[in-house]
Amino acid sequence: MPHFKLRDGAELYYEKNGSGPPLFLVPGLGGDGRFWGANVDELARRFTVVVHDHRGTARSTLSRIAYSVEQMADDALQLIEGLGFDRVHWCGHSTGGAMGQVLAIDHPGRIDRLVLSSTWAKTDAFFRRLFEVRSLMLRELGPAAYLKSSALALNMPSWVRDHDADLAAAEARALETIPLPEIVLSRIAAIVAHDRREQLQKVRAPTLAICARDDTVTPLYFTEELVRLIPGARAYVLADGGHAYPNVHGDEFRRVMAAFLLES
Repeated sequence: MPHFKLRDGAELYYEKNGSGPPLFLVPGLGGDGRFWGANVDELARRFTVVVHDHRGTARSTLSRIAYSVEQMADDALQLIEGLGFDRVHWCGHSTGGAMGQVLAIDHPGRIDRLVLSSTWAKTDAFFRRLFEVRSLMLRELGPAAYLKSSALALNMPSWVRDHDADLAAAEARALETIPLPEIVLSRIAAIVAHDRREQLQKVRAPTLAICARDDTVTPLYFTEELVRLIPGARAYVLADGGHAYPNVHGDEFRRVMAAFLLES
């Protein structure tokens, strides 16, 4: 499968599927494009869907660098340019949404329509404390404990109830999933440092912010703030689904997003 070489020699794993307007589906902190699951094939019926693994994760180069949201966004911008796209639709989930804010502010000509999924403009005390605990779990107890605790934060209780075996299998592959914990810790520091709140008024791309009402990682008030600060932005709030709602309510997620992206 294809890899794209960045300016500094690191490589991003990516996949391109379908035809139609280009749509980048960008995952969150885990950085693994497989997060999107069945959403990729379904959206590829109407869009040219590009997913990639962030640098430092999954099948991309595990670079030992000081990570930042700006660096993550620049890696993605290099991929956009390398694939020959002038402008793309961008749907970024959580960290991917922070990356989308950076691109929409700093490179407005590259973003056609912007979907901000379960994301935030600036860290607050809740967000900082949550990721302090997650970092502590990884440093002191290791990858398996980190993944076990993360599952409880990312998913709504009924999903955990119904996917116990899947989660146990993921935890058993912990060292494969997190081969270099120091990279995860650097990426956590990067997202905690993210702050584009004072620049959101510069966003000119039509923007849709989506979240689930029961998200305990990026609570509803973060989405409400994005919509309040981005000119013309609108919100869509699902009744439930937790932070990982796109894989709980995929049909609703795809229906709402596709309708927004295809508006004339």
